[in-house]
Amino acid sequence: MSNLRIGIIVGSVRPGRKGLTVGEWVKANAKADGVEFELVDLADFALPNLDEALPASMGQYQNAHTKAWGRKIDEFDGYIFVTPEYNHSLPGSLKNALDFLSAEWHNKAAAIVSYGSMGGVRANEHLRQILAELEIADVRQNVMLSIFTDWKNFSEFTPADMHLAELQKQVDQLTAWAGALKPLRAEDEALAA
Repeated sequence: MSNLRIGIIVGSVRPGRKGLTVGEWVKANAKADGVEFELVDLADFALPNLDEALPASMGQYQNAHTKAWGRKIDEFDGYIFVTPEYNHSLPGSLKNALDFLSAEWHNKAAAIVSYGSMGGVRANEHLRQILAELEIADVRQNVMLSIFTDWKNFSEFTPADMHLAELQKQVDQLTAWAGALKPLRAEDEALAA
């Protein structure tokens, strides 16, 4: 696959988070010919609680932070979402960031790398429901990391070797789908012009 850009979105912004380390691991190990991977840290965008007066589906963003976030997300053909599980779901910061935009997400592909006491499985499943509403096609392959087995003393990230194979399979699925959806995005852009 060539000429694809994949954003690795770190979904937690809280101090002491594990997500940035996981995102860096994903970026260091995600491999696909001709595909550019970029780490996107939500903390860098400092999005407030959703403060747009109009629904995102109208595409009439008023705030500079929304416009900057939209420009960044629009750059990519697909995403790898790195999410912890907080209270049986994804963090509010990630849900909030997703809610800010609409068309920028459409007809793109996504994969999920989750972590938590049970591998972040519930955050993963909740995120899939949200992605479907945003017209993002999520791939089947998961990478689910356990805070009990993939962190030494709950602090040093030491992922099991099996996760590298899972990640590679995920990247293969993601890049195939992102490439397959590219003509739909080109068609949407032509209609909007």
